[in-house]
Amino acid sequence: MVKSMTGFGKATTEIPGKKVTVEIRSLNSKSFDLSLRMPFIYKEKELELRGELSKQIERGKIDLTIYTEAIQETFPIAINKTLAKTYYNELKILSGELGENTTDLLALVVKMPDVLKAEKEIMELGETEWQLVKQTVNSAIEAFQRFRMEEGKTLANEFKSRIEIITELLAEVIKMDGARVENIRNRIKNNLTEILDKEKIDQNRFEQELIYYIEKLDISEEKLRLKTHLDYFINTMNEPACGRKLGFIGQEIGREINTIGSKANDATIQKLVVQMKDELEKIKEQVLNVL
Repeated sequence: MVKSMTGFGKATTEIPGKKVTVEIRSLNSKSFDLSLRMPFIYKEKELELRGELSKQIERGKIDLTIYTEAIQETFPIAINKTLAKTYYNELKILSGELGENTTDLLALVVKMPDVLKAEKEIMELGETEWQLVKQTVNSAIEAFQRFRMEEGKTLANEFKSRIEIITELLAEVIKMDGARVENIRNRIKNNLTEILDKEKIDQNRFEQELIYYIEKLDISEEKLRLKTHLDYFINTMNEPACGRKLGFIGQEIGREINTIGSKANDATIQKLVVQMKDELEKIKEQVLNVL
């Protein structure tokens, strides 16, 4: 099945204290080329993540980004009671010595350094958190693959349309080919008659030379092979990860079209060949985007 190499997928989840977002983007590439950007806390899982992505995504220039956003209101507050009491007692003694009011000391104490603190993020990655992150990555991959499939359907429709056009042009070539051979035969014979007297022409030798010449211009095999390659291209689109194979088949189609053009020795057929080449070039451009 045709699947595009370009794609995008995104998924989010919430874990205690943070929101995790995963984004995957890809462009054309001959191999699997992965760029990973993620918080330091997840770095220890990079090899595991790379292995999983290479299995599921297969090929393309991939950018995967994991980023987190702190959910501030969920952070628990920790009070350093020992430090708060020390501040309070010292301030109370100082206030007594200075004759100051001691009623607002508590409000002052909570503003002192390190008395109130939001609990810090745990720097050791827990297995529960990593499993949630992995699930989010897999959800992003699923969205990414759906995007690729939809793009692939568009590409497949375009390929079918252009292969049909080449097939129709080939049918025109086949229709004209019989008349082409007869025209060549008559043209050579008429030109020869104009130069030599008809009686001086060795008919046996003439027929032998004519057969040899026409065989060099024969495109019967090229027509058959071209039709076979066109059918093979359509059938191959149903195979998984068919991009490289379609590229090779496209090259073979091009060879047969070029040979027909060079051997045809007919202006009308060569015009059809030019149209076939134009359609094939458009196919080749898009095949580069197929997984």
